[in-house]
Amino acid sequence: MRAVRDTCVWTQQIDHRDLVPYLVEESAELIDAVESGTRADLREELGDVLWQVLFHAEIASRDTDDPFDIDDVARTLTDKMVRRHPHVFAGETAETPEQVLVLWNAAKATEKQARTSVLDGVSERMPSLALAQKLVGKAASLRSPVLPARGGADSASAPTSEAELGDALLALVAIARERGWDAERALRERLRVLSADIRTAEAAPADLEE
Repeated sequence: MRAVRDTCVWTQQIDHRDLVPYLVEESAELIDAVESGTRADLREELGDVLWQVLFHAEIASRDTDDPFDIDDVARTLTDKMVRRHPHVFAGETAETPEQVLVLWNAAKATEKQARTSVLDGVSERMPSLALAQKLVGKAASLRSPVLPARGGADSASAPTSEAELGDALLALVAIARERGWDAERALRERLRVLSADIRTAEAAPADLEE
């Protein structure tokens, strides 16, 4: 990567922001390889994503104000993974995935003490459906409910598998198209409301325990 940066005139002109579209594209291609590709596809796309990491690290290593390189990136990651796996490295015990998650979240909370909201660190640039699932999970952790009632969906009509969920989502998108609505925008706007509701619930005084 260092040799490419030194000698390739195209690469020399690239900065972190220029690389973002390529990172998005390579990440999408990796997802395709995981979900429907061959082992060879997976190996290749993992390499392409790794190249993006190396590229960013090489650019960062030449920053005049705050340089860091791929070794610093790896060291930071190693330190984080050690902190977040106390059941592996620090004598804690976790016998179930749920117990692991408790330890992970406790370590993460210690690291992110400056955060004031469960939404801090959640990227609004995530695809809307992925963001919706993330926000629903965050909302579920609050003492005050902010999610709307499910509206009477019964077991006969509610999806019972991911395939049926996909069918239901596709049907909703089809309805949106028929009525001239933008399904992605509709969900984005609803998520903005949910985000505001979460922050309002966080700011509200906690109910006194009886």
